[in-house]
Amino acid sequence: MRKPKSPPDLDLIWQQIKEDPEQATKFLDMIPSLRIDKYLHWDKLQYHTPPEGFSNEQWWLAIKKLRQSLFRQLPLIDKNQKPFRYLNNDFVTETLHKIDQSTTTFSGMPEQIKNTETKNRYYVNSLIQEAFTSSQLEGAATTRLVAKEMIRTGRLPSDKSEQMILNNFAAMKRINTLKDEPLSRQLVFDIHQLITEKTLDTSSAAGRFRTTDERIRVIDIYNEVFHDPPPANQLEQRMAAMCDFANGKMPAYFIHPVIRAIILHFWLAYDHPFVDGNGRTARSLFYWLMLRHRYWLFEFVSISQIIVKAPAKYARAFLYTETDDNDLTYFIVYHLEVIRQAIKTFYEYLERKTRRLQAIENQLRGIIVLNHRQRALIGHALRHPHHRYTIKSQQISHNVVYQTARMDLLDLEDRGLLISRKIGKTWYFTPVSDLEEKLSKLD
Repeated sequence: MRKPKSPPDLDLIWQQIKEDPEQATKFLDMIPSLRIDKYLHWDKLQYHTPPEGFSNEQWWLAIKKLRQSLFRQLPLIDKNQKPFRYLNNDFVTETLHKIDQSTTTFSGMPEQIKNTETKNRYYVNSLIQEAFTSSQLEGAATTRLVAKEMIRTGRLPSDKSEQMILNNFAAMKRINTLKDEPLSRQLVFDIHQLITEKTLDTSSAAGRFRTTDERIRVIDIYNEVFHDPPPANQLEQRMAAMCDFANGKMPAYFIHPVIRAIILHFWLAYDHPFVDGNGRTARSLFYWLMLRHRYWLFEFVSISQIIVKAPAKYARAFLYTETDDNDLTYFIVYHLEVIRQAIKTFYEYLERKTRRLQAIENQLRGIIVLNHRQRALIGHALRHPHHRYTIKSQQISHNVVYQTARMDLLDLEDRGLLISRKIGKTWYFTPVSDLEEKLSKLD
């Protein structure tokens, strides 16, 4: 990915306009008529057709003047003590409204998805999805099926990629238990330590700030510097300010919780306080703040599965902000679009799962001797006749205790639906070859 072109000098453009009083009058009259719905950076705007009678540079200056009249200053400052700013345009306002609406639709969902027992299964699936794709963004190389198998069976990771995924899964589960705690330096350190366990070249770097000797920069494969974060001696103070912001202690004006969560994501990534794992930690903090503000849907929504489809856009959103006067609106607009797509993807997934659940329920209708967990397993087995189940996988999939999972499988074996085999210290249960026939004979 190439680095975006920096915008032209605004003072120079204005000086040139003032040399022609008639042009200057037309220019000032143009500003109120502009719209800021499409939040284009100079890198893109330079290739668009400007209003008649104006150059792209003059058009850019007019847009900048309109934006500057709407900006709100943030407590986040860059390493040169210059503040970041943002504004709300129609896209931001409308998208925030839709996100807020999405948190009130849970009561209208199908009963199969709304009930507590089924909800646990969707929750685990969403954690796996986010853990896998968030790790992919940081270079993890494996498949989702392998990642899912590792987590559900409880086996140990075989390489660094699998370890990253398992760490992310553990961190996402942990975040859900931390949502009622205020953000603190120690909480951030704990999340980072969990995310980077057994994946760092220097294990002692987990859960602490990078030092002045650990020069960290974001570069591409050609060694071009994309981001040079603040020096290590600023990190203590910056982290304290970030926690105050996350906990709502500043600024003095209202910031919508979703915007605050997005800014928190950017803030940690901008500061890059750790030697590695900054991106994963930043995305985890986004989830922490969303759940803290009771956006329950984000227990199920994966933003990383959207980001990973076009990672260059993710990086460019950071760069647009840094190369245009610390205008965080670029990152906010990008992130809101990611959220919108992630929510849409989740609801599409729910529709598919609902149809699938209904088909399975039709097939299992009348088999009242099986509980909901056993029916879920048998429904899966009908589609995957060679899959192997363990007590551990049943336990994790349904978020139940070991004994409950064990009794589920042993009962299915007693009914002739599964057969068991011990390999090493683990018992594996597989569907019988004539599963459909056996199901038809159950009372």
